[in-house]
Amino acid sequence: MASSGYSRRSSAMVSRLSASAEAAIEGGRTTRKQQAVVGRRVEYYDEESVAGEARYDVFINHRGVDTKRTVARLLYDRLAQDGVRGFLDNMSMRPGDRLEDRISAGIRECSVAVAIFSPSYCDSEYCLRELAMIVESRKAIIPIFYNIKPSDLILPQALADSDVYLPRDLERFRFALREAKNTVGITYDSATGDMAELVSAAADAVFYNLEKMEKVQRREMIVSRL
Repeated sequence: MASSGYSRRSSAMVSRLSASAEAAIEGGRTTRKQQAVVGRRVEYYDEESVAGEARYDVFINHRGVDTKRTVARLLYDRLAQDGVRGFLDNMSMRPGDRLEDRISAGIRECSVAVAIFSPSYCDSEYCLRELAMIVESRKAIIPIFYNIKPSDLILPQALADSDVYLPRDLERFRFALREAKNTVGITYDSATGDMAELVSAAADAVFYNLEKMEKVQRREMIVSRL
C-alpha cells in the first residue's frame, strides 16, 4: 500500500489540516481499510442495497471536463481498491437511469462527499446543484481545490444575472459555495503538484472521515440501548 499523502506534502498541500486530524488518519487508516476490504468488497461489486444499508460510502462531485479523466477517476479507483464504495457518475449510472433521480439517490445514500473544485466548476449548473444537495443533506465534505483557490468559489455573474434560475436557487448555490470555501480542504496546482500524492491525500481524508462517522454511529447506538 502506498504511503500516506499526509506525510508527503511538498506537492499536494493539505490546507489547514490540524495535527490531531493527521494523527487520527494515520492511526485509524489501517483499521478502516481492513474492515472495508473484509466487510464490503463483495457488496461494492454487487452494488445492491442490503437491508437498508447505504449503497455508497462516498459521492464524488466534480466538473467532468476538468477532472473526470484525472483526479476524479483515479480517486474512485483508489477507494475501490480498499473496498470503499464511491459514486462517480460515469461509473455508477447505467443506460436508462434518470440523471437527477440517480444523482439525488447517490448523495442521499453516501456518508461523505468529495467536491473537486476546478476552474470551470462554477459554470456548471449540475455541479452547483449537486453541491447544494450535499450541503443541505449535511454530508461531510472534503474539498479539493484543483488549480483554483478557495477565494475563487464565486457564483459567475452570467449565471447570477440569468432569468433561468429562481432567486432561491441562486441563494442555495451561493450558500453551498460559502460552506465549501470555509471547509478545510486540499489544494493542488497541476504545474507543480504530484497527482499520486493528491489522490493519496484525498483517499486518506475519506478514510479518516468515514472512520470518524462510524465511531459516532457506534456511540449513538450504545447510548440508544442504555
